[in-house]
Amino acid sequence: TYQCNYECDHCFVWGSPSQEGVMTLAQIGDIYRQAQELGTVNSIYLEGGEPFLYYPIMARAAREATKLGFGVGIVTNDYWATTVEDAVECLRPLAGLVQDLSISTDLFHYDEVMSAHARNALAAAEQLGIPASTLTCETPEGAAGYPTQTAGEPVESGLAANAAAIMFKGRAAVKLVEGAARRPWREFNECPYETLDDPGRVHVDHLGNLHVCQGLTMGNLFEQSLTEVVAAYDPQAHPIVGPLLAGGPTALVERYNLPHEESYVDACHLCYLAREILRERFPECLAPGQMYGGD
Repeated sequence: TYQCNYECDHCFVWGSPSQEGVMTLAQIGDIYRQAQELGTVNSIYLEGGEPFLYYPIMARAAREATKLGFGVGIVTNDYWATTVEDAVECLRPLAGLVQDLSISTDLFHYDEVMSAHARNALAAAEQLGIPASTLTCETPEGAAGYPTQTAGEPVESGLAANAAAIMFKGRAAVKLVEGAARRPWREFNECPYETLDDPGRVHVDHLGNLHVCQGLTMGNLFEQSLTEVVAAYDPQAHPIVGPLLAGGPTALVERYNLPHEESYVDACHLCYLAREILRERFPECLAPGQMYGGD
């Protein structure tokens, strides 16, 4: 789902309470079947948006994935961890199923880096033997309305991993670029985050879109099987992936002679804005609208 009870400025997928759509149990079962047929999928993560908003479906999805031999992870904003006792009850049905509970906590989600909700969720997970860790994004220097964090500084006594830099795509490309340091656009000559020619992970949304990066798709699992999509994926011939492999976001701009500014905050910033311009031309590759702030 893209639905979330929060509306964070750094969100890749424009998650918010107003987003709609969630996978059905039938769709989840179909995706699992396709993953089994492909034979190279080892683990499945349930995320959003916020998956705990659809708790019964999420819990069933975790059980079914475990039965099929997949490792299971969940990414959550831990809104449900109001106390340790309450968090234990939320997590108890997931004990023995979830191998990685990733807990988001930072100044985008809460008013402190290590929130009380995150502490409660970590304590509850420890009681139940669920492996858990935190996901923390540092606030970019110069971002309006946020205090500055030093890049890579530990957020608190080892309770959370070092803060990671945000990627300026999705809502971040709109909300957080003002005041942030920029670099010349020609410097962004590679994708620093994804292995687009041989992706080790992909994302499936409730519409069936298979993303190699959020908003950059290689097919739709409700139209073709996962095996067919993977077999047909030709990175070099893909109208967006091909240029990115050849020379990053800079090459994407040059390939299609796109209008551009002289500087951007990071590679994701340039790539995201270039893809926005190209959406009308390549709707099958740049979907869905939710990933670009639309409907």
